Amino acid sequence: MMRFRRWPRPTAYRETPRKRAALLRKQRRERDALPLFADAIAAGQRDVDEEMARRHVWWIDREHEQRRQRAARWREARARLFALPAPLRRKVRALWRTCPYPADPASFADFLHQIAIGRLDPDRPPWLFHQQTQARITANPATFEEAFRQIGRKSVGGGPKTTPADELLFCGNLGSGILFLTSRVRLIDPNESFYTSSNHRLRDSHVGRAGHWVDIEVRGDCSEADLSLIRRLAQAADTRPVIVRRVNPLCGRV
Repeated sequence: MMRFRRWPRPTAYRETPRKRAALLRKQRRERDALPLFADAIAAGQRDVDEEMARRHVWWIDREHEQRRQRAARWREARARLFALPAPLRRKVRALWRTCPYPADPASFADFLHQIAIGRLDPDRPPWLFHQQTQARITANPATFEEAFRQIGRKSVGGGPKTTPADELLFCGNLGSGILFLTSRVRLIDPNESFYTSSNHRLRDSHVGRAGHWVDIEVRGDCSEADLSLIRRLAQAADTRPVIVRRVNPLCGRV
């Protein structure tokens, strides 16, 4: 059933002392506006009782005409509705029952017009909240910072508050799905250390002389092309050797 607002029944014109006084003031202003023609203007003005009687008749005719025009607009809008394909017509009728538009023919006609020109999508009406389901994708990134955003840092081992051994966590989406990257700086010589405590540091210490390399583990649905792109972007952002490996959470590194 269509949603519509019932038009009130025709009512008789209500004659009040205020309306009579307003008519007299209006006639007086008309005469005062042209003093030289005041007598001629007064001759053409109706008596108050005569004007009230005329308004009684005019009011009923006006009510009938407004109802006729409203019904004609409803018929025109319904004709446009039933000209739509059956599936779309059912969808539009269900949407009209819940929309916030006023239940009158003018609003319904505009409702159909907005759908016809594509400004209103029946599947995603603007008055309902639609959670965005499309992930944010970085297509053709030029730099590692453009493709991935750092979302965490994990300190590994003791020592200073921030060391080269800290694990950095990044996330991004190159198109196949969200990816999580774990970056860790490792020593080329496993017998060395990133730091030594102050009471063990010697003048001839060889700590850190062997150099570092960057180990990046990738978790998520990552194609070979994406893996190559990550390796290229990561290497361009760092002067140290970079190794990028895909990680399966259930099976370990691949």
